[in-house]
Amino acid sequence: MQIKFVVHLGLVAFILGCETLNRSTLSVPSIPLNKQTLLSNPVSVNSPDSEFLWNQIVDTVDDYFSIKIEQRPVRDSTQWIEGTMETHPQIGATYLEPWRKDALEGYQRLQSTFQTIRRTAKIRVIPVNEGFSVAVEVIKEIEDVDRSLLSAEGSASIRHDGTLSRTDNRLLSAPLTLGWIRLENDTDLEQRILREIVGRVTNIRPPRTRAVEYTSWFLKGL
Repeated sequence: MQIKFVVHLGLVAFILGCETLNRSTLSVPSIPLNKQTLLSNPVSVNSPDSEFLWNQIVDTVDDYFSIKIEQRPVRDSTQWIEGTMETHPQIGATYLEPWRKDALEGYQRLQSTFQTIRRTAKIRVIPVNEGFSVAVEVIKEIEDVDRSLLSAEGSASIRHDGTLSRTDNRLLSAPLTLGWIRLENDTDLEQRILREIVGRVTNIRPPRTRAVEYTSWFLKGL
């Protein structure tokens, strides 16, 4: 009986772990991610309830980034106010962090694995006649350093180009971050976030309960 319990427990843990790492079984409604049929950005969302729409946007973006500031939209009989949201810059997920969602599989995650890439999301929700216009912008930036990590150049090298330099007695073992250089937008992640927002608003249904089903199956086997 004890061996059977351990086997069942290990099997359930394995299945739940696989479900956690599998991006195709998200627990939120989403339009299928098909690169052949891209959503417009901004996309029109036919929802008269600004509070409901904003809550879905917050819940979606919070799965990818940490929200920095937000201004809720207002659409009533007296005023229309644009809603905005901005997230904290976040270092991109690598292949060693499969549980993170801010870098999609393929080129984006591979690039974040070998380069220091950070992303910042900005959301605009503009009231229109049909409902709201939702725009998602994911900005990619690459770290700008004074030298490469494995560079043969020493941190105490003397410069002869006339550039002013500060004398420091200590030697630096790691490159210094000078700033961040903006790259192209992460359009793949923009599409993923837009599809989840539209899916949450248009396909209102309870979240998938696959974990609950596995738990029930496990208890029946005891």
